[in-house]
Amino acid sequence: MSKQRVRVLQGTLEMLILRSLAWGPNHGFGVLRHLETVTRETLVVEEGALYPALHRMRAKGWVEGEWGTTENNRRALFYRLTSEGKAELRRQRASWSVLVDAVAAVMEPAGA
Repeated sequence: MSKQRVRVLQGTLEMLILRSLAWGPNHGFGVLRHLETVTRETLVVEEGALYPALHRMRAKGWVEGEWGTTENNRRALFYRLTSEGKAELRRQRASWSVLVDAVAAVMEPAGA
């Protein structure tokens, strides 16, 4: 049986990046790998979506970047959460919980 892969829903990518960076600083490709690993390669995040999201998040002050060297000895921008980013993650997690509960209520069979 082949594994089903799901594209990340619009509007959830920033939350997933914030959560990934809550574990510590990481470069863009490292964030992609982390998301693939924790979702057992179920979620698909395109690089073409990830990097613009990281740039938007920097502009909003949720993350900041510092140049460093990867485990493969390549130069990369390592992102880390700011205090504003940590607060935004808390807000987005709360909203996500409400959304999940609401969608679950709709998906339940009528009368169940």
